[in-house]
Amino acid sequence: MNKEKIRKEEFAISGEKLVSTVKKLVRQGNIRRVTIKNKEGKTLIEIPLTVGVVGAVLLPTLAAIAALVTECTIVVEKVEEEGEPSQE
Repeated sequence: MNKEKIRKEEFAISGEKLVSTVKKLVRQGNIRRVTIKNKEGKTLIEIPLTVGVVGAVLLPTLAAIAALVTECTIVVEKVEEEGEPSQE
């Protein structure tokens, strides 16, 4: 039986690219959680992901956050099967 390993990645982006970046990351799959932080490091929204969650419900929220921040950081928690090669 394989064990899951959680790996975090951070991306600093401009607010205007927030929605498209989150959509792209979710399409990659194996993502457990997405956290959006402002440039001071304060968490603006934390989204636990299940299949199909980032859709029509969350896009307006992400668009509103994008309109309010000029710079932000996306923290992504990815799930890897133990023994799966790391992409670092």
